[in-house]
Amino acid sequence: MAHIIVVGNEKGGAGKSTVSMHVATALARMGHKVSGLDLDLRQRTFGRYVENRRSFLAKAGLELASPELCELPEVEAGTLRAGENIYDHRLSAAVASLEPDSDFILIDCPGSHTRLSQVAHSLADTLITPLNDSFIDFDLLAHTDASGDKITGPSVYSEMVWNARQLRAQAGLSPIDWVVVRNRMGAQRMVNKEKMERAIHNLSKRIGFRIAPGFNERVIFRELFPRGLTLLDLKDIGVKQLNISNVAARQELRDLIKSLNLPGVTANF
Repeated sequence: MAHIIVVGNEKGGAGKSTVSMHVATALARMGHKVSGLDLDLRQRTFGRYVENRRSFLAKAGLELASPELCELPEVEAGTLRAGENIYDHRLSAAVASLEPDSDFILIDCPGSHTRLSQVAHSLADTLITPLNDSFIDFDLLAHTDASGDKITGPSVYSEMVWNARQLRAQAGLSPIDWVVVRNRMGAQRMVNKEKMERAIHNLSKRIGFRIAPGFNERVIFRELFPRGLTLLDLKDIGVKQLNISNVAARQELRDLIKSLNLPGVTANF
């Protein structure tokens, strides 16, 4: 059975597609068969990223390990029974077709609540939730008082993950390993950053997720997207000497992969 990785939250701009592409490509470069699904049927940032990679490599005459992007199959509405949802069938059909030949299936969810995203979360063996290092994004997980120190209650997203966990438990499946990734962290040691650190640490124990390091804000990520490249591909396209920022970014990716603790994976790249 393929290990299903879901990258999701309900807020745009947190770096979901960047995380998705780098995790998927890192696994592919380590020799794993990785299939990808983009559930943001409108914007398709992850899908566009993979397509950009395919186009660039073809034009450059390069062969680099890559995730295999797959589309949701169409399902005839007439085949559904009363009360069944067409999106449930499209997603389950896609996963069923990919599982026999994939080591990992990575599903990138939209930055909003949709039926597809809800179902995908219940399929997750590993759930990665990228989070910008601010209380605006923290509100996605839980509500706090004015000081930012006291947690007053869970958010709708945390409740959705809780429901997904309950569904898996009822089906006799293994628990979701929920990993919150602190993304776009600043280098400076600021009061807000320290408050965020305390709040996330306290919340992790309360609602049951692990914390993993993400990517600092770097221009390189914007430059890589049009060619579909990742930090791991730079030397393959002729970059002989990585600058300090790129070296640090590669280490961030290595630390993230290690933190995910995926089955059969060691971050040797």
